[in-house]
Amino acid sequence: MNIKIYRSAFIPTLFLLLMFSHQATNAQGRRTHWATDGYQYYRSGGAEIDELDTRDASKKTVLVTKEMLTPAGKQPLSVANFFISDDGTKILIFTNTKRVWRYNTKGDYWVYDLTAKTLKQIGKDRPASSLMFAKLSPDGTKAAYVSEHNVFTEDLATGTVKQLTNDGSTTLINGTFDWAYEEEFDCRDGFRWSPDSHSIAYWQINAANTKKYLMLNTTDSIYPYVVPVEYPVAGEDPSACKIAVVDVSTGKITWINVPGDTKQHYIPRMEWAANSNEIILEQLNRAQNESKIFVGNVSNGTARVIHEEQDKAWIDGKSRWNGGDPTGWEWINKGKDFIWVSEKDGWRHIYKIDRDGKETLITKGNYDVITLDLIDEASGYLYFMASPDNATQKYLYRIKISGGKAERVTPADEPGTHGYEISPNGKIALHNFSNIYTPYQSEVISLPDHKHLSGTEIKVKEDAKNKPEFFKVKTVDGVEMDGWMVKPTNFDPAKKYPVVFYVYSEPAGATVTDSYGTGMNGEYVGNMANDGYIYISLDNRGTPAPKGSEWRKSIYKKIGIVNIEDQAMGAKEIMKWSFVDSTRVAVWGWSGGGSCTLNLMFQHPEIYKTGIAVAAVGWQLTYDNIYQERYMGVPIDDASRAVFIKGSPITYAKNLKGNLLYVHGTGDDNVHYKNAEMLINELVKYNRQFQLMSYPNRSHGIYEGPGTSLHLRTLYTQYLKDHCPPGGR
Repeated sequence: MNIKIYRSAFIPTLFLLLMFSHQATNAQGRRTHWATDGYQYYRSGGAEIDELDTRDASKKTVLVTKEMLTPAGKQPLSVANFFISDDGTKILIFTNTKRVWRYNTKGDYWVYDLTAKTLKQIGKDRPASSLMFAKLSPDGTKAAYVSEHNVFTEDLATGTVKQLTNDGSTTLINGTFDWAYEEEFDCRDGFRWSPDSHSIAYWQINAANTKKYLMLNTTDSIYPYVVPVEYPVAGEDPSACKIAVVDVSTGKITWINVPGDTKQHYIPRMEWAANSNEIILEQLNRAQNESKIFVGNVSNGTARVIHEEQDKAWIDGKSRWNGGDPTGWEWINKGKDFIWVSEKDGWRHIYKIDRDGKETLITKGNYDVITLDLIDEASGYLYFMASPDNATQKYLYRIKISGGKAERVTPADEPGTHGYEISPNGKIALHNFSNIYTPYQSEVISLPDHKHLSGTEIKVKEDAKNKPEFFKVKTVDGVEMDGWMVKPTNFDPAKKYPVVFYVYSEPAGATVTDSYGTGMNGEYVGNMANDGYIYISLDNRGTPAPKGSEWRKSIYKKIGIVNIEDQAMGAKEIMKWSFVDSTRVAVWGWSGGGSCTLNLMFQHPEIYKTGIAVAAVGWQLTYDNIYQERYMGVPIDDASRAVFIKGSPITYAKNLKGNLLYVHGTGDDNVHYKNAEMLINELVKYNRQFQLMSYPNRSHGIYEGPGTSLHLRTLYTQYLKDHCPPGGR
């Protein structure tokens, strides 16, 4: 249930693209490709690759032309992504891509040699579009890739291919991951070149004993067929996970002997330990509340623990504070120390840890580090995002690696949400800014003075019309929540208006952010404000706002309870406002938000009269084990399963009194359609009438097929208007 474009923690696409644009990366790691000096960077423009200069926006050099990327007798390559060798002489091109679960991680790869002026396909004898995560070796002489769950290398000069693993199958996965690891840890690329180019370290996932969820495809052929997915639900053992290192010359494989049951632990991070003799990895126990860092010896396969951490709830992975990307290890001091992020003191802070496990707190104070953006060891500073005074916003700070007081880098006159891609030299950044009423703007700045160099001059749009409003609401339980509200156009405080609540409410995403797109409803056809609706969202306890770990982790073992109580009690306070019509209160959400919508409709029918729930988890024991067990514990007996049941909407379905529209795609590999059918059965059992829209063979995002998105938006809008009529009265 992570957030990117759509996942089980679904938030409308526009909101997500804006919220994460400054750290957007696809599964192939597509961030800005910086030149070695940190002033130039490279970008692809379809069928060419350009070099741009941050100091002069008009300066552009075509590094690789369309003609250079045209194989003999074929059409030019369409560049989905590219990677430049360390010496700058070769460019690895990713093209002809195919989707795997969420992302286009399979495809074809070509290498363009800038010196020899040659274009060659690698893995050409493998099935078309079957290569994954190809990488050039550090010395630039070879490429490695995964195909059909095996790891290969290819000599770039001779074209000689060597298959390094031979046991890959549909269930034994080398060099990449199964569905659950990808979905919940953001793990996709599962192998790493050693710094000396002599070895490759890789994950092996054994899903042989993981039960398959059999989805049914009834639309793509005359006879339906099953689509099996290795999908361990809460309470089922995870796939076994191991780490190996293979010598690319001899093919010798050394397994790293990491202590602990391979099925009862996860390894979400693994990298080379700043040398070619050791690897470093993080191991989590199945409950994900114990973390251990191991250093593995490549020569003999031994592993020693150098750091341990426990939490009373759960421990977040690197992707939480690195824009959804868990790769890399932050070494400093010539590999003697590394940077670590932890919430052990109640706030998300940055630590320095040496190879013996001794840790030093760098950031101090009652604030959260949102993301770690750059380690500028040359100048002795760390750059990170934080917002100590307003949890809806994001600003750039820096602090000395040796510690001290953090200083804000972002100008004080630009309130809102900022994003930075900082060049490796720490002197230049691609900066973007928006707030709830100012559309996104981007510029190039110098650091640390934040001086404008090129691009759009950042200007806050003070004259925006009908701005969304931020507010705080305190419940009868003493919980204060941030919220936003969009009032109707030509709002008349003497009238009463219907309210539509937009909810997500779970640990995977926050909805109340001071960024452009917040307050917009992409599912509504037309303009809600013009039609006379009040549109509101609240962030309850348990959402990932930078308010300290107590706020975020108070939902532990209480999803479906704490978030529902906060939302409902917040709504009760809002209903006291003189311009709110308490007889016209609607709520909607997608995935986790769909679950929240159902729970609010069932647990608090006295408040919510109309609900639209999309792709909801109706029964928590049906969702994947990594996500659900992280936040709800491991269900090993009746008592531990009871908390899952207590938080599940189906438990309360008999209480439905209002108007409910339920929407789900039958091809949803994330929140399976089984949830819809279980919900339907419970509502039928108690003769609770509702409206159902099932989209055949659509996935969790419900966008595939001609007309699908417009149909869903039209359905949503008409149902809302019919059952929660707009306009002031």
